[in-house]
Amino acid sequence: MTGKFPADERFGLTAQLRRAAVSIPSNIAEGQGRRSGGAFRQHVSIARGSLLEVETQTLISVRLGFAKSTEAEAVLSQCSDLSRMLHGLARAVDETPDARRPTPDDTR
Repeated sequence: MTGKFPADERFGLTAQLRRAAVSIPSNIAEGQGRRSGGAFRQHVSIARGSLLEVETQTLISVRLGFAKSTEAEAVLSQCSDLSRMLHGLARAVDETPDARRPTPDDTR
């Protein structure tokens, strides 16, 4: 979608939207790589924030006339799907005991 934005937006909204989109999977990967439930939770939360940035910037791009409503609807539909997946991932991470946290059996 950003490929059709005006050239003078290359370092503005185009770059912001692309950076936010790339940040979503990057934060998930970084959090998982930390091998700590707390770090993973934090990075999933950051990924969710980046997804909200993508949604907001997509709406702004329509208002500015850089994107057509039909293009934005497709992006927002994908954002909605990804939001549900991130919510499920966050819930699963919350339900998984942190490997570094002692369990009741470890305290005996």
